[in-house]
Amino acid sequence: MAKISAKQVKELREMTGAGMMDCKKALTQTDGDMDAAVEYLRENGLAKAAKKASRIAAEGIVKTVVSEDGKKAAIVEVNSETDFVAKNAEFQAYVAEVADQALTTSAADIDAFLAEPSQAEEGKTVKEALDGKIAIIGENLKIRRFAQAESADGFVASYIHAGGKIGVLVTVETDVVNDDIKEMAKNIAMQVAALNPKYTDRSEVSADYIAHEEEVLKAQIENDPKEAAKPDKVKAGMIKGRINKQLKEVCLMDQVYVKAEDGKQAVNKYVAQVAKAAGAKVAVKGFVRYECGEGIEKKQEDFAAEVAAQMK
Repeated sequence: MAKISAKQVKELREMTGAGMMDCKKALTQTDGDMDAAVEYLRENGLAKAAKKASRIAAEGIVKTVVSEDGKKAAIVEVNSETDFVAKNAEFQAYVAEVADQALTTSAADIDAFLAEPSQAEEGKTVKEALDGKIAIIGENLKIRRFAQAESADGFVASYIHAGGKIGVLVTVETDVVNDDIKEMAKNIAMQVAALNPKYTDRSEVSADYIAHEEEVLKAQIENDPKEAAKPDKVKAGMIKGRINKQLKEVCLMDQVYVKAEDGKQAVNKYVAQVAKAAGAKVAVKGFVRYECGEGIEKKQEDFAAEVAAQMK
C-alpha cells in the first residue's frame, strides 16, 4: 500500500473541500489515486448527505449571471458550513452552475427549482446534483434562494462585493445603452450593496408603513416632555420632517449618492445627470440585493479545536 503524504491530503482537500481525515481515508482506500479518491468521497458521502442536512450552513457565496444581451439576469445564494469551502474552486464552480440554471428556470419557488432537471448533470434533479456535491465536499450545502431580473427596454446591471458576500442586480430602463450609462448602473448597484435600501423609490412605500412610522414618532414626541408641550401643528411638522428623513435613508433614489463630489447629490439627481449627458431617457426600475448568510444564526466554530478533535 502506498504511503499517503500530507501534500496529497492537502491537494485532495483543496480539490474537494472535504475534511482532512476523510481525504486521508479516501487516499488510503484508493492507494493514493487522486481521481479514484474523489470518486470514493462522492460514493461514500452520498449516504451522509441526509445527516449533514441538519447542520447550519451560514457561509457560502452569492453569485450573479447576466444573459449575453444584458436583458435578463439571475442571482443565487448557496450556503456552506465554513468559509474555507466557500472559497474552494469546486464549490464556486458549482454555484456558477446553479446561477446558470436560475437564469433560465421557470420555477416559482425554491422547492420547484430543486425538483427540476439539472442542466449540469444529466439524469439528475437539481436536488440530486446538490446531494452529490455534498458528498464530494463533505459539508452541508444549501441552495437558499434565487431571483431573476429582466428589462425588455434596457438592461440589467450586476455587482458582486467581497468575493460573493453581497450580490446585487439593478434593472435599468433606457433608450440608450452606452459605457457611461452602464457605468452609472454599476455605481447604483454598488450603492445598493453599500447602503442596503429597502425600496427603489417612494412609490414602493406602502401607506401602512408610513402610518406605522407616524405612530411610532408620535409616541416618541409624547414621551418627551419638551416636545409634547409644543403645539399640534408643530408636532405634525416634526413628524412629517422625520418621516421624510427616514425615506431618504430607505429609498434608493432618495439616498445621497455615495460617490457624490459634494456629498449631497441624491441618487435620482445623479441618474438624471448621466441621462442628460447621454441624451437618453433613463429610469432605475428595481433592484435585488442578497447578503450571504443574512438572517441565519451562525454557529460559533473553534477551528483549532475541530482540527484537534479530528486528529484524535
